[in-house]
Amino acid sequence: MNYLSIIVPFIFILNIALAIMIIFLERRNVSSIWMWVLVLTLLPLAGFFLYIIFGRNLSKSKLFRWDEKSYHLLKKLVSTQLMSFREKKINTRDDTIMKYKDFIIMNLTHNASLLTQNNKLDVFIDGKEKFHSLLSDIEQANQHIHILYYIIRDDELGNQLADALAKKASEGIKVRLLYDDLGSRKLSKRFVQKIKSAGGEVESFFPPKIPFINLTINFRNHRKLVIIDGKVGYIGGFNVGDEYLGLNEKFGYWRDTHLRIVGEAVNNIQTRFIQDWNQAARKELLIKDYRLSFEKEYGQCGIQIVSSGPDSQLEQIKKAYIKMILSAKDYVYIQSPYFIPDESLLDALKIACFSGLDVRIMIPNKPDHPFVYWATYSNIGELLKIGAKVYIYENGFLHCKTIVSDGEIGSVGTANIDVRSFRLNFEVNAFLYSSKEVAGLTDIFYKDMDHSRELTLEQYEKRTLKIRFKESVSRLLSPIL
Repeated sequence: MNYLSIIVPFIFILNIALAIMIIFLERRNVSSIWMWVLVLTLLPLAGFFLYIIFGRNLSKSKLFRWDEKSYHLLKKLVSTQLMSFREKKINTRDDTIMKYKDFIIMNLTHNASLLTQNNKLDVFIDGKEKFHSLLSDIEQANQHIHILYYIIRDDELGNQLADALAKKASEGIKVRLLYDDLGSRKLSKRFVQKIKSAGGEVESFFPPKIPFINLTINFRNHRKLVIIDGKVGYIGGFNVGDEYLGLNEKFGYWRDTHLRIVGEAVNNIQTRFIQDWNQAARKELLIKDYRLSFEKEYGQCGIQIVSSGPDSQLEQIKKAYIKMILSAKDYVYIQSPYFIPDESLLDALKIACFSGLDVRIMIPNKPDHPFVYWATYSNIGELLKIGAKVYIYENGFLHCKTIVSDGEIGSVGTANIDVRSFRLNFEVNAFLYSSKEVAGLTDIFYKDMDHSRELTLEQYEKRTLKIRFKESVSRLLSPIL
């Protein structure tokens, strides 16, 4: 019997059926559709397995659940805040708030991102300082500790964190640790058991249906959040591992940005954690049970916590990035380890350049993902040609995801400038409205320039044929990277 005569038509029919499903049944970006059709055409059998691993859309079933009382409370708060802005009756602590009211309203209407103003901010750009602060806050916890990280390593720093959590759990403090199953795939049972045996709870996000074989490369929880007693919150780019302390020889010094927030915004960070926790855990937490009233005055920094993910078609963080760029009057400074904007965000940056704005983009000098790095290089070339300035960070690895504009509005969080962050992973960013705090982030950008070299258009156009080839291939694959 000639099995080849059966297998080849079967693969052909399978590919055709898959291509039809991608084109007609799944709501995808057009460039992504064409990319997958090309992959299926050129690599009939391999393309099928690549699609299974990288290409599947997330089920549109509701992932993140709300308890009824908390949901109605949120709707009421959003409605009240929207009315206050529209009727100009909102009390503001910084003139920046009313200046960007259209931006704030956009985040309110399409992400239910409440604005809070009673907030104090600390900015960490060094891993040692960030984790020293975090471990100190954990030690002082007296009610609960909620932690979510994409990557947790079973190394010295990771075990230092596990020991601290186990100690607090043994004291009767409620400890809940959530990690992404793929990002933290090397986490040992011993590590998890250390916390559980002390009374803590540990869950993983999107674990594999078949043990030890996780084929869900997309739809990962890329968020990094910590909430302590509902009063202190952490959000930003640092994961947990020795490399984030600059102890990895390959990357060297790790340059990232993380925020420590005390004040009302912690309620909204808490809400995000609880929704993610409830998706993974068997026992649900009620959001209303963890909302605090902040009567004490902490600060004047306006903050919105904006989330996005493949469970929604709205691409909330990307739209906020675009709005920030198009609202700028003077400058836009961007730091990102990956720079693979889709057409809409790239057009926004082009408009900013053509309008005479000072557009600066800072990227690392070394790749942690080669294809992504060369796709980044290709994109910055387009902007160099129309006046953007590009800086290559030379003092280690640049991992921060920060945007600042006009010394008044900024964003720090987990979302990179790429399709994966915009459409495929679960992300969260803090958008800041404060001339004082954003001025501080701008100063940090200037200091990072001292550790960077400017990439000129003349230098870029002298790149070798080999680099040009890498750029072309990587750019072609960028819709599915």
